Amino acid sequence: MTVVRAVATLMLGVSMIFDSWGYVMPHQDPSDILILVNKQNRAPIVPMTLVKPDVEPTSDAVSENIYMRPEAAAALEELFAGAAQDGITLYATSGFRSYSTQKAIFERKLERMSEESANRSVAKPGYSEHQTGLAMDVEGETTRGTGLTAAFGDSPEGKWLAAHCHEYGFIIRYPKGKTDITGYIYEPWHVRYVGKEAAGEITDLGVTFEEYILLMRGDRVQGLREASKTDAATTAETTEETEAARDES
Repeated sequence: MTVVRAVATLMLGVSMIFDSWGYVMPHQDPSDILILVNKQNRAPIVPMTLVKPDVEPTSDAVSENIYMRPEAAAALEELFAGAAQDGITLYATSGFRSYSTQKAIFERKLERMSEESANRSVAKPGYSEHQTGLAMDVEGETTRGTGLTAAFGDSPEGKWLAAHCHEYGFIIRYPKGKTDITGYIYEPWHVRYVGKEAAGEITDLGVTFEEYILLMRGDRVQGLREASKTDAATTAETTEETEAARDES
């Protein structure tokens, strides 16, 4: 892992030089659970299957706001069950958000603060991770009803979530001190489903989702380069063998 961290640090250092955090992904599969949605990359607009996870909502008023993609919903149920086994009670507050809902939320923010401040705390319509059906805002028993604030991160529920969510395929999407990378303020309540493998790697590396995607893309590019070299070498060998056979004949 030390070697992996060293390589990751080197790659991230280089990427920061080129301001990669503002890079727009050329093409993303809307069905990919590792789809990157942030201030530069729009959320998918294609229809998707959504289900309501069998978990307790924060209140009856938000009970119809907690829909997710099936795989994410199943993982959230496991997450909440795991928390309950450890004596932690979690509640679901906000899952999938349509474009119109995002627009209404953003406009309400603008009524209370500047556009710059609003951009740091909520996504512009069409750029919300909630539109993927892979994100959920979570509250805990000790902070229930107080709203989504940074205080959740210091609560027993927030600490448990940060320590264990990766075991169920989730990450804290907007960690503390990473606003310059994610574009958003610290949101200990916002979890994003990325699958157990990716969640474990992101946690072990101590990186943000943006950083992880850059690492993944770097690996893929390197893989393509190595494959290309292998293909070229194979072609050269085949050509040499063919020419040798001709000479012998």
